[in-house]
Amino acid sequence: MSPDEHERVAKELESLIRDTQATIERAETHGLDRTSPEDFQALLDIVDSAVKQQREHTQAMLG
Repeated sequence: MSPDEHERVAKELESLIRDTQATIERAETHGLDRTSPEDFQALLDIVDSAVKQQREHTQAMLG
């Protein structure tokens, strides 16, 4: 991948992270973290994975 492609993917991941974090906040507001812990954990896992991938793309872009 070119540095520009890495940057584009990193930006798309940032959007995914923000959207998922907003969903997590709404889920907590409605108590879904308690009533649907598996689904709530899946949201946390998405953010974790996206952050790791974003870090990799950022390092590749800079390297």
